[in-house]
Amino acid sequence: MKRVTGIGGVFFKSPDPKRLTEWYRVHLGFDVSEWGGVAFRWSGTGTTAWSPFKQDSDYFAPSTAPFMFNYRVDDLHALLAALRAEGCQVEDKVDESEYGKFGWVIDPDGNKVELWEPPEGK
Repeated sequence: MKRVTGIGGVFFKSPDPKRLTEWYRVHLGFDVSEWGGVAFRWSGTGTTAWSPFKQDSDYFAPSTAPFMFNYRVDDLHALLAALRAEGCQVEDKVDESEYGKFGWVIDPDGNKVELWEPPEGK
């Protein structure tokens, strides 16, 4: 079974996400979407997201790190089952929406890692 197939996103906290996003838009040419981040399109199929979060966001909890990586996977449920069988700390919650399937595992340093199975063809 393939596990991680690419980086789906880089998410991090900022004291002022709007100011920071504007700096990246102006100085580095980021094409910021209405949702507040950037979707870098790959030359083939797929994207990598970049998005700052508010400093007080609890989206990365239980991690206390100011960042979270999102990795693309081919089969989220199979990977989460394998990680559980290997003794990893896997969150029970799985989100499924038009954006794909999302699950989370905590690495040995306590960082929350988001695993993302994109919708078919994305």
